[in-house]
Amino acid sequence: MKKRIGFYVAAWAALLALFNVIAFLSKPLPGVEKYTASFWIGYTLITLMFVGQLVCSLFALRTDSMKKLFYNVSLIQSSYAGLVASFVFGGLCMLIAPLPYWVGVILCAIVLVLNALAVIKAAATVGEVTRIDEKIKTQTMFIKMLTAEAETLVARAAGGASADAAKKVYEAIRYSDPMSNEALSSVEAQISATFAAFSDAVKAEAESEIADRAAALLVLIKERNSKCKLFK
Repeated sequence: MKKRIGFYVAAWAALLALFNVIAFLSKPLPGVEKYTASFWIGYTLITLMFVGQLVCSLFALRTDSMKKLFYNVSLIQSSYAGLVASFVFGGLCMLIAPLPYWVGVILCAIVLVLNALAVIKAAATVGEVTRIDEKIKTQTMFIKMLTAEAETLVARAAGGASADAAKKVYEAIRYSDPMSNEALSSVEAQISATFAAFSDAVKAEAESEIADRAAALLVLIKERNSKCKLFK
């Protein structure tokens, strides 16, 4: 992450330096004053957009998760669009020296406000997508954890009836609906308790209990899947 940010800041600084070189070393048209109010208004707009773009990009790049970085692409794109717009309108203000200062102020204000709205919208979208992603992650955690435990139990089963029962339970859990919600809390609590009892029976090689507890567990899993369909 630090290397990525370092490369970006170096590129940003180089572009800002290039802009300043062009802005101050370029010569105005013959007979036209260069450093008018219009020039400084345009220069200020572009500089502010450079800073704003850097802030947005640093915020977007400051993550070790590729998924979050992908979500933040829209934020970077919005800030880039604002920077390009500032070059267009701010550049016009800098080039057209006789331009009335109030025209430059209005043009630059419009660019700033529109870009601010675009960045706010992008940030809000990223936040909402992240919230939904975390919600889905939480809602699928029960089946993911149970699947992992069932897979471990299959590996630990001694063989014969216990191994067959453990495999059936694992397959049933593995292909269950991954989504969960509060309405399923009761049946999921029963599944957890029954699975714990089934796991103890398999580990203890209690042949007399394994079949009954596996059957009870499969019934509860089927009940949960049926209820999942009702909530969709």
